[in-house]
Amino acid sequence: MGHYSTEAEIAAVVEGFEECTTDKAGFTHLSHLTVATYYLVTSAPTEALRKMRIGLLRFLVHHGIGQTKYKERLTQAWMERVQSVIEQMEPDASLVAVTNEVIARLSDPRMTIEDD
Repeated sequence: MGHYSTEAEIAAVVEGFEECTTDKAGFTHLSHLTVATYYLVTSAPTEALRKMRIGLLRFLVHHGIGQTKYKERLTQAWMERVQSVIEQMEPDASLVAVTNEVIARLSDPRMTIEDD
């Protein structure tokens, strides 16, 4: 069984992120992957990246963390990795199935991101 069983669970993670009701320690790597997957499934890649950037910067400000913690290239690289997993899924796969697969494949936050 995967990490999520319903779309409502995924929506709650996205809502907590967007409304900054998730505490900073509660927004884990898996939460990042969940939000990234949701944005990439529901938006074009450039729009998904824009939403993630805006959301992360808002989240940092809300929780009193300096915006210098945000790294554009790192965010782009992780969004590209998530997109790659999504593209390997069946086109009619559910959001739950896609999100669980992304988490299964990319759950290690120490995975290296190569600089181009």
